[in-house]
Amino acid sequence: MAIVAGADFGTLSVRVTLVDDRKGPLGLATAEYPLHRRRDDPDYATQSHADHMNALAQAVRGALASAGVRGEDVAALAIDTTGSSVVMVGEGLEPLDDYYLWCDHRAKAEAEEITALAHREGLEAIQWCGGVYSHEWGFAKLLHWLRHNPEKRDRLVTALEHCDMAAATLTGVTDPREVKRSVCAMGHKWMWNPRWGGLPSQDFLSKVDPLFDGIRDKLSGDYQTSDVVAGHLSPAWAERLGLSAGIPIPVGAFDAHWDAIGAGCRVGDVVNVVGTSTCIIAMAPETGLIPGVCGVVPGSVDPNLVGIEAGLSATGDIFEAIARRANTNIKELSKGLEQYRAGQTGLMRLTWDNGDRTVLVKADLGGITLGWNLLHTAQDELFAAIEGTAFHTRIILERLAEGGVPVERVINAGGIPQHNHVLNQVYANVLGRPVLVPAGIPTGLGSSIFASLAAGSYPDLNQAQEAICLPFRTFEPDPATRDTYEQLFAIYRKLYFGFGGASGPVSLDHVLRDLKRIAAMPSQPVPADPVPA
Repeated sequence: MAIVAGADFGTLSVRVTLVDDRKGPLGLATAEYPLHRRRDDPDYATQSHADHMNALAQAVRGALASAGVRGEDVAALAIDTTGSSVVMVGEGLEPLDDYYLWCDHRAKAEAEEITALAHREGLEAIQWCGGVYSHEWGFAKLLHWLRHNPEKRDRLVTALEHCDMAAATLTGVTDPREVKRSVCAMGHKWMWNPRWGGLPSQDFLSKVDPLFDGIRDKLSGDYQTSDVVAGHLSPAWAERLGLSAGIPIPVGAFDAHWDAIGAGCRVGDVVNVVGTSTCIIAMAPETGLIPGVCGVVPGSVDPNLVGIEAGLSATGDIFEAIARRANTNIKELSKGLEQYRAGQTGLMRLTWDNGDRTVLVKADLGGITLGWNLLHTAQDELFAAIEGTAFHTRIILERLAEGGVPVERVINAGGIPQHNHVLNQVYANVLGRPVLVPAGIPTGLGSSIFASLAAGSYPDLNQAQEAICLPFRTFEPDPATRDTYEQLFAIYRKLYFGFGGASGPVSLDHVLRDLKRIAAMPSQPVPADPVPA
């Protein structure tokens, strides 16, 4: 038995969870840090490494106080982060700038150039990340930084993902060649894969832009899965965190991937980590190419399986935007949603407000709402947006199944499903299958599981999950909504691929009439309570 700490860095705060790896969670604490935006540039989103680390220290000490646990009793610390969140560093791994956060979208042109060249050159890597390199990913952000910071270029030693930078800082690593880099981060966002010997060749990278000359060497290091220890907590950081020096810190990963592990993900499961955006995580013993799916990487979730990542570029952010435009908040706007019938609003919401991550992989799309009349309210739009994100999720799950990924159970994890039974029920109805929701907050449990492995408490991931993961609540699909949602999904699918430019011209003259007709169909309100597990 060991007490371990799991740190989960989100977009606005870090959550630290203390877990007794035989008995379960003991306590937690969160600490916020600023997100830097610019009104004149909506694509700009950065954060400070110092802010992150100060918040981590505050949250660790807060979690110890919450649990009534002494720091010297904590046996390991593991860290997951958002991604691709990239920091450029100089000598001694000193940051040269703030992180390009995952939601920083300034590198659209760079991503398009990488994609175009990859297809011209027949680069295998581009096929394994869905055929399109995203502006949210590492190489695009690094190139944007190089182009816009000429005075700092000569000082660049390497670029690091947030999870690797945090682990290096805590373990006292200052030499970039000694950094253990996350297979999860580098595989999903930097086109790293053992199939082609790691990163794309230097020849390819230099063809993208001569500013990349020598960059492959600068990104060298020890690429590892999260069952490997990255290092041990340095005395200086042990004092700041209130922990013991020398405890192991495993190689980190992205929050969604570890959240999936913390939610109990196994082969056959698809986990929707629903937060500001949605990351969809699955695993398989092996799989081939899946068009439009943004990452198929060995060892990125379970070190012994192939990890698959897909998702929606905005989910909770869309709900928040609807509430903000109505001068209210999500909590108030959600009151009464349980009274809505399937499709009753007559609205069809394509949730591309922040572009499309999967399966079209197009950053330049925008949100669309069809079917407005003079009496529609913000709450109507919110319900339609929940339905829209469910339809989009179904598009993705169908693509995964077509690609040979087993889809037997659907688990809704992340922060939103814990507080929104209507969303879970709508997803069950739209997907036509039970939706499982952890009976408690799973965020941070994934990092605790990997901390437990680093502490030596369990011999493998499955046994650690059995001990630490939470039971499920189950939302069963309501048969009364089946016909309505089958009709609406057929419309959504046509609009998704039509407006998304993937199917050629489509006839839309029937859509508005069909939405009105379906809205008038009798069906039951969405149930508000889950079925006990």
